Amino acid sequence: MNKVFLIGRLTQDPQSSTPTESGHTYCRFSIAVNRNYSRDGDNRADFINIITWDALAANCVKYLVKGSQVAVTGSIQTGSYERDGVRRQTFDVRADQVEFLSRANGSAQQNAGAQPAGRDQVIDSLKVVDDDDMPF
Repeated sequence: MNKVFLIGRLTQDPQSSTPTESGHTYCRFSIAVNRNYSRDGDNRADFINIITWDALAANCVKYLVKGSQVAVTGSIQTGSYERDGVRRQTFDVRADQVEFLSRANGSAQQNAGAQPAGRDQVIDSLKVVDDDDMPF
């Protein structure tokens, strides 16, 4: 069985791709996943590369930014390439599902878009209700 469950924060903004020859688009990003404390008490993190495809990739590019917290479900896929005569192996998580858990600090407005018109007026018009007037 090849199944991965991770929760972490994006280390950089997602990188989108142009469609492949088969017409599929993909998105790459990496997340920092905290590891249990080591014996010397230092925090440790693993940096995991994630790849998403098609509609999921489009949503990741649209809504995620560096620092966003996500939960990723997927499987490990391996690959290899050669650089300067040295063969290197890669490990990525091919995401089947990405849940957006929280936005990065300071980016909520960027991700949320424009606020609905009149929102502040609606909040200002709310009235305090006495507990005795509640039906329960």
